[in-house]
Amino acid sequence: MRICVILNPIAGAVKNADPIRERLERLKFERFCVTEQPGDAEKFASEASNFDLVVSAGGDGTLNEVVNGIARSGCNAALGVLPLGTGNDFARTLGVPNGLEAAIDQIIARQIREIDLVRVTSDQVRYFVNVSSGGFSGVVDEKLTPEMKRTWGPLAYLRSAAAAFSELRGYATRVALDDAEAHDLDLYNVVIANGRYVAGGIPIAPEADITDRLLDIVLIPERGPADLALLAAQILVGKHLTSDAIMFRRAKKISITSRPGMWFNVDGELIGNEPATFELLPGALRCVVGAT
Repeated sequence: MRICVILNPIAGAVKNADPIRERLERLKFERFCVTEQPGDAEKFASEASNFDLVVSAGGDGTLNEVVNGIARSGCNAALGVLPLGTGNDFARTLGVPNGLEAAIDQIIARQIREIDLVRVTSDQVRYFVNVSSGGFSGVVDEKLTPEMKRTWGPLAYLRSAAAAFSELRGYATRVALDDAEAHDLDLYNVVIANGRYVAGGIPIAPEADITDRLLDIVLIPERGPADLALLAAQILVGKHLTSDAIMFRRAKKISITSRPGMWFNVDGELIGNEPATFELLPGALRCVVGAT
């Protein structure tokens, strides 16, 4: 098996890249790539189209670039994930162990499944495997700096939410599911989930299944401060799907327009604030997963 490893040397859990590389020698990789700037991981993955396995060694941002490199190049390489970032949210959904040695063992075991992939078309076309959200969460991501991640670790997401709260506003939103008639809603936030977790382990879509050929969609309408505080507490423990404070739906496709335009993040990376269409691509990505 031909293996390409792509390492982000400034991922949250990486203190020194050299010892990490030594530990990764167990994978018997043929190519080892180290990113230096945004876009490198996507480029390296697209150049590995003739490999059997591409391993993303970094955080969710690195993983998103690797996924886009695989998807855009049309390569049939399987994806492996080594969680070395701050949040590592998609790794949780996959059942990847936190410890590096155990995660390497999982890749060596090579239990591979076909999982769903999501394509979002906005001012650009982007692919993702975990979660995209727009509205207030887009403002939160604007506040989330690399320095904040390094200083606060997983708590950086909550820190940036607190910094953004004064900018909370509603969006006049038109939502269409599976090409059905569109509905006009006043929303704070839209969440489109393939995976289950965001922000370092918050179960935003606790029932999401990466093989069920459906997107889990959470719409958060405008509410008063007390309702929002209660909803936030429910989300932290994954008990919000039955709350009257949200609208929960499942679909293969969702189209969104809003005034003002929502900024959407894709696996934690900001994309444009143009109208966006999200489409599920069932079983489009082969991925190493945990024991089932």
